[in-house]
Amino acid sequence: MSTPTAKPQRRSRPPAWATDVHVYEPHVTGIPPVREYLREVWRRREFALELSRTQLRTQQYGTVLGQIWLVLNPVLLALVYFVLVDIIRAGEREPAVFAHLLAGIFGYHLVSTAIREGAISLTRSGRLILNSSFPRMLLPLSAVISALKQFLPTVPLYILIHWLFDRPVNVNTLWVLVLTLMLLMVGTGLGLLAAAVQVYFRDLKSFLPYALRIMLFGAPVLYFVTRVPDSYSWLLDVNPVGRILAAWEQVLYFGNMPTTHSLVVGAAWSVGSVVVGALFFMSREREFAVRL
Repeated sequence: MSTPTAKPQRRSRPPAWATDVHVYEPHVTGIPPVREYLREVWRRREFALELSRTQLRTQQYGTVLGQIWLVLNPVLLALVYFVLVDIIRAGEREPAVFAHLLAGIFGYHLVSTAIREGAISLTRSGRLILNSSFPRMLLPLSAVISALKQFLPTVPLYILIHWLFDRPVNVNTLWVLVLTLMLLMVGTGLGLLAAAVQVYFRDLKSFLPYALRIMLFGAPVLYFVTRVPDSYSWLLDVNPVGRILAAWEQVLYFGNMPTTHSLVVGAAWSVGSVVVGALFFMSREREFAVRL
């Protein structure tokens, strides 16, 4: 006697309302492997260079008038500050002080441009971030490269001013290379930090100009570091560029070797800015696409 075979059961389709829905929300993913990440950044360095070249082209950097304006802007600012401070001091300032003022503003502009442009590097590249896979750190780094390119045309002008006002040139002048690297590192670290924070707080771009102005007035640019009272010397230590520009003054204006205190504090700010800024940036990078 044969038993009837059982009919295969038909799988019923799930109702439309029961289909899975994937919702992507911001989440903390931690820091990726640092060595592999930095290796990938270096491998794609041409991307940052090309992006910097494109951004500068939009600012007419490749034209003669564009490069003249890059130099003329800080020079006019230095002239305004020189006149104002000279009026306050009743004409007691020596003309050579203009060389000190110009050097300080050139150094400050290197840092402030890197921070200001780095802060908006992510928010203005939202479509690129959403449609391409690459280390996002390349975006603020391209802003740092642009800041350095805008700084370089000011060097020949300052050399001329340095010579006209008979400022010393000796072996200590070579310290300017180390101090320029320190300023660039501070701009890089704070630019990375500002870029990541800007994704979460879009009003940062409105607050940033005031913070940068405080950084300028708190650094020995409009005054000499020797004029700072001992009770206020700590303000130079908490200013990211305070001690670096103090050493900048000693090297370029007086021809002296920077003090040990200025070098130690400046190195701490430059290395600390890069480490903290890079680690914070990498820890939040995977959220940028969702936030933007």
